[in-house]
Amino acid sequence: MASPETPEGKETPAERPLIMRYAARSDVGRIRSKNDDSAYVGRHLAVVADGMGGHAGGDVASASTVLDMIHLDHDDYPDGADTILADEIQTANSLLSELVHQNPKLSGMGTTVTALLLEGRKLHFAHIGDSRAYRLRNKKFEQVSIDHTFVQRLIDEGRLRPEEAETHPHKNVLMRVLGDVDASPELDLDALDVEPGERWLLCSDGLNYVAGHVVERVFRETKDLRECAEILVNLTLEAGAPDNVTVVVLEIAEETDDDVNTAAVDVVPPAALAALDEPDSSATDKPAEGPSATKPADASPGELKAAAPDDGKVAEAGSSFSTGDPTAEKAESGDEAGTSKEPPTTTDPHLGEHLSAEVLREELASRPHELVGAAATAAETGSIPTVAGRTVARRAATVLTHKAEQDRLETEEPARRRIRWLMPAVAAVVVLGVVVGLWLGYAWTQTRYYVGEYDSRVAIFNGISQRLGPIQLSRLETVTDLRVASLPEYGQQSVRQTVPAGDLDDAQRIVENLKNYGSTSGTCPSTAPSPTPSATTSVPIPSTAAIASPTPSPVPTPCEAAK
Repeated sequence: MASPETPEGKETPAERPLIMRYAARSDVGRIRSKNDDSAYVGRHLAVVADGMGGHAGGDVASASTVLDMIHLDHDDYPDGADTILADEIQTANSLLSELVHQNPKLSGMGTTVTALLLEGRKLHFAHIGDSRAYRLRNKKFEQVSIDHTFVQRLIDEGRLRPEEAETHPHKNVLMRVLGDVDASPELDLDALDVEPGERWLLCSDGLNYVAGHVVERVFRETKDLRECAEILVNLTLEAGAPDNVTVVVLEIAEETDDDVNTAAVDVVPPAALAALDEPDSSATDKPAEGPSATKPADASPGELKAAAPDDGKVAEAGSSFSTGDPTAEKAESGDEAGTSKEPPTTTDPHLGEHLSAEVLREELASRPHELVGAAATAAETGSIPTVAGRTVARRAATVLTHKAEQDRLETEEPARRRIRWLMPAVAAVVVLGVVVGLWLGYAWTQTRYYVGEYDSRVAIFNGISQRLGPIQLSRLETVTDLRVASLPEYGQQSVRQTVPAGDLDDAQRIVENLKNYGSTSGTCPSTAPSPTPSATTSVPIPSTAAIASPTPSPVPTPCEAAK
């Protein structure tokens, strides 16, 4: 059927942008003492991170990673969002390494990451670890992510059935993760077409204690997103919840006028509002000038700050930012007008941590979102995982402007690159030295020989009678017809304990001595001097049978008689 014609003079309404509608919940569970999970979800970004590292740093790893990514929650990517999400996760990984370098007690911490970034009609997906992403689209429910676990690898190789994975003793062993182990971890990345009405479930592995078909049924049948998240977490708690559990439920929807109006109302800290609303006595006789005279309806807190009259300068890490103190803000704004009589404020030695928390709170207040788990605790308490000189300036630049950070990085990057390349170079030299040493040692062993036992016979071996792990450092050279059992006890013990030889000729001489004398030295061991007389030193008399033999033979030596 043909579509109705558009009335003349009227334009076809443009497609409305897509946004996420969402709900999130996180719980520490029944067994754990703290929550190592973190999650953030807004209109364009959703991310779940499950930290690990025991008591020391699981919560730090997940909170640092999630809080470092929240500035991606917008729909304006002039250069495209194809690589933005992956780059930010790699940056978060390098921050974890720097946190460990700054505090060695955090060594071994890491985190999973499963994230979605909505840009236009595309949904960019990034994943590492065993947190999961499920999609319900056109009534089809499927797991989009792949677990980077040891048991999943066994399943992929056909060595384990999927139903056996849940009870496998190593089901929680991760093969890929963010942390201080890999400088550039491999991520699963994809760009998916998206349409209104489809729904996504992101969760930590704590939800795995609820049967998969139960999760699917609840997700299909519960239309209210917040209720769905609550039910899934409650089901986990009823199942015992031995691990933390975090759930993010979202639906792709077209943006409405209400969404636009809500997004345009930025939440400004009370101190900033007081500073803006308070009348300035120096400006009562003249109209306000400059960009700071009025607050645009769609200006963000970062734009307000950047527009303040500071000669275009942007404060760098360690300088005085707005910390919510009205006195400090009035003193800052009054310097140019010549009306300030307040002395300059002193620098707080912990300004970096305060600044990081303040900037983070301003950014979170500027858009609708939900933040749960360890990241929410860090934001509330102000205990933001901070790398001195980097994280603070980076987050401040995100809210204000990127110029100051870019200038600083341009001067510091050469030194950073030298430091980053130094450790791999030293490690490569050490590994090369070890390999060369092992090769030379092995080559030397192949110049040696020894006499030993093989298949109950005396044999000559090339090498040394040692093993290096699974590697045998010798090989069979020759097997003689001389049985070990035919030798005197002394000779048997010598052969079974192996007799070293300098070369092949030396080994052959040792075999001849064993044949002729029953000894490796060519002399009868029974004639060796003894401190006290012993019956064993007597020479046995040849048997009558030997004398009466029809075949003439020489009189046997003592050692031959022993044989």
